[in-house]
Amino acid sequence: MPEPTDELKLEIKSMIISTLGITDVDPVDVDEEKPLFGGGNALTLDSVDAIEIIMAIQRTYGFRIADQTLAREVIRSINSIAQFITDQRLVKITP
Repeated sequence: MPEPTDELKLEIKSMIISTLGITDVDPVDVDEEKPLFGGGNALTLDSVDAIEIIMAIQRTYGFRIADQTLAREVIRSINSIAQFITDQRLVKITP
């Protein structure tokens, strides 16, 4: 399975910051491995933010996330979002 690129991870960080209107965090300061929700990351997000992030992923990348359990897993971290997008792109191009 292909690994997500650093460019994709930076793009995701920028998308989240822009979508949520966060002005005091630089995308490079967001830890890719740490959970997006809860403490320990540069972003302090809540459940409303989660819905906005899922909608932004669907709008930006065109991949629907209808299952709530899957959605929670996908938006756990920047790395998990990037892996989901990378995997979905592979599925889309594989016959």
